[in-house]
Amino acid sequence: MSKYPRDMVGYGRDLPQVSWPDGKTIAVQFVINYEEGGENNILHGDAASEAFLSEIVGAAPWPGQRHMNMESIYEYGSRAGFWRLWRMFTERRMPLTAFAVATALERNLQVVEAMQEAKWEIATHGLKWIDYRDFARDAEQAHIEKAIRIHERVTGAPPAGLYQGRTSEHTNDIAMEMGCFDWLADTYADELPYWVEAHGGQHLFVPYTLDANDMRFATPQGFNSGDQFFAYLRDSFDLLLEEGRAGAPKMMSIGLHCRLVGRPGRALALARFLDHVVAHEDAWVCTRGEIAAHWRKHHPAP
Repeated sequence: MSKYPRDMVGYGRDLPQVSWPDGKTIAVQFVINYEEGGENNILHGDAASEAFLSEIVGAAPWPGQRHMNMESIYEYGSRAGFWRLWRMFTERRMPLTAFAVATALERNLQVVEAMQEAKWEIATHGLKWIDYRDFARDAEQAHIEKAIRIHERVTGAPPAGLYQGRTSEHTNDIAMEMGCFDWLADTYADELPYWVEAHGGQHLFVPYTLDANDMRFATPQGFNSGDQFFAYLRDSFDLLLEEGRAGAPKMMSIGLHCRLVGRPGRALALARFLDHVVAHEDAWVCTRGEIAAHWRKHHPAP
């Protein structure tokens, strides 16, 4: 290839001079992934049952069959886990961004109402919570376009950001070519937002995370207790806070799922971490949209 199509350098040694609002030294961004009701299910026209991110670690898809245990695990997320997390964050008045699967939202409008009552940012997490790896480009774009239409219908506004999650090699290219998003999150490549030039314009990426993420409760070599989750989040926060105070502020993303950390034995660990963050006055707890707006103003596209 004449030009390697990956950026292995990023900011390198020359980090931008970041100054978060009000002199804060770390931007802390919580995400709740709302996927329940949008997962693989033959009821949704999918070929098999869901097999990803549940209490059944190592589950396999059941072609042509409903997996009732798996379905009930996902139902726990929308019926109980979501509300536990909603109470935790609203009681502390902590903002967050919801990565919301469009078909999941339209199956539980009470959740939409609660998110809007709490003034959470609602970004799109795609049409369905399925693997787009083998989708044709046109088919995936059609799904994203339909997700936007459903999102606007149930929330009253189109989504400002996109996180597809289980992406194909085309996902980011499709999103940039569409040009309708303020920010994109299908990257884990940095601890600061960055710009990508493509399709005649500059596109802002606000990186997400798979390490400071409760999904590791549902994967091999992951967290097996709330204490491990809390310790990992606390240590990540403390180091980034130290770096920020030394003159190199960063952002910290934390990924959450209603059916995972919404369970009591894990939720208490999350509550401890929320209180740890609140105890530090120089931590800016914000939405991804707020980070994107700040970056556009202070670090505009080249």
